[in-house]
Amino acid sequence: MDNNAQGGKAYGHLKSQQEEKLNSINEAFLSDSKYADEEDLATKLEMFKKKYMEFDLNDKGDIDMMGLKRMLEKLGLAKTHLELKKMMSEVAGGPSKDTISYHDFLNMMLGKRNAILKLILMFEGMGKEQEQKDVGPPSRKTFSDLP
Repeated sequence: MDNNAQGGKAYGHLKSQQEEKLNSINEAFLSDSKYADEEDLATKLEMFKKKYMEFDLNDKGDIDMMGLKRMLEKLGLAKTHLELKKMMSEVAGGPSKDTISYHDFLNMMLGKRNAILKLILMFEGMGKEQEQKDVGPPSRKTFSDLP
């Protein structure tokens, strides 16, 4: 019985370690002149951090293929292995890596490139805001009408 609580504690500890790491990356972005003109940068970074931590992160605190797959399945968007690879290489902005680091993630969210993952996360974020406003059943938007 007791070792279960231990596992939860270790997990909580890992999460807070990951969050500290992400916070320090956020700090670096906040002091980066490249993003000096970005409106509400601190708020955005906080939001992106929460979003990033919703993924199942691997032991290095990165999003791996499985983590991405599970996140998308949670959103009701099952993707093929090939599509996942393509999404990951888009985020990294180069030949496919096996993971998405928080740094890559922020570059994607703050950058000008429209990576598929960015569109999905923005879309999902907007969907959530809509749901709170609409009391009626939410209208299902499909991804087939996205480019």
